[in-house]
Amino acid sequence: PEHKFRIVRLLQSDGHIVGMTGDGVNDAPALKQADAGIAVAGATDAARAAADVVLLAPGLSVIVTAIRQAREIFARMTSYATYRIAETIRILLLITLSIVFVNFFPVTAVMIVLLALLNDGAILTIAYDRVRGATKPAAWDMRGVLTVATALGLAGVAATFLLFLLADKVWGLDRDVIRTLIYLKLSVAGHLTVFVTRTRGPFWSRPGPAPVMLGAVVGTQVIATLIAVYGLLMTPLGWMWAAVVWGFAFAEFLIIDRVKLLTYRWLDAHPAGRN
Repeated sequence: PEHKFRIVRLLQSDGHIVGMTGDGVNDAPALKQADAGIAVAGATDAARAAADVVLLAPGLSVIVTAIRQAREIFARMTSYATYRIAETIRILLLITLSIVFVNFFPVTAVMIVLLALLNDGAILTIAYDRVRGATKPAAWDMRGVLTVATALGLAGVAATFLLFLLADKVWGLDRDVIRTLIYLKLSVAGHLTVFVTRTRGPFWSRPGPAPVMLGAVVGTQVIATLIAVYGLLMTPLGWMWAAVVWGFAFAEFLIIDRVKLLTYRWLDAHPAGRN
């Protein structure tokens, strides 16, 4: 038993992350010392108590399955964090800059509540999305998440201000109609951003989005469009302007997907810690 323990300690002292499997009492010290102690099916109580993971199915192939699933969960977590931060930047910065520089409140409190409710309904399905886990051990990269999310958020704010200028200076719409226009744009473009953040590659990268996720996004955006068109708790927008918003949001979607690719390319060329 002491040899197993010493081997684990030696590997750790050399900078390795060590995994250890065992089933007997004599394996307990090494299982406890290892970074990932795994007690196999039928292991003694001592081995189970010392281990970090207890396998219930016979064989070791379940470890591979668990690693793959864990990496897929990690990919979903990264996607969600990137999306949520980007949307927070987009909405908060838009409202702040609009009030400070344009003296215009772009969305009402009711619109913000509707955005939150519809967003949550669709975002819950990220947990069931089809993703491709990393082929190598993954580490949490907050720098990458914040950089990509900030780039997407700033691009979204710029696009919304462009839409505001078009509606106000070119199309000459009433400010209340512009609020509804911006509400629908934030909702549609925000949900399309889900398909941008779910992968490091282009939005069409495989595997494609899960049907439940696709259905949730389509369903919530149908509701958001009907609310804006017919003016539930806001000024009616009409179908023509709703179509304009959808076209604008889709164009923004294509642009921010490119922004994402360029940002990841920059991050790969400038890794953290490099002088």
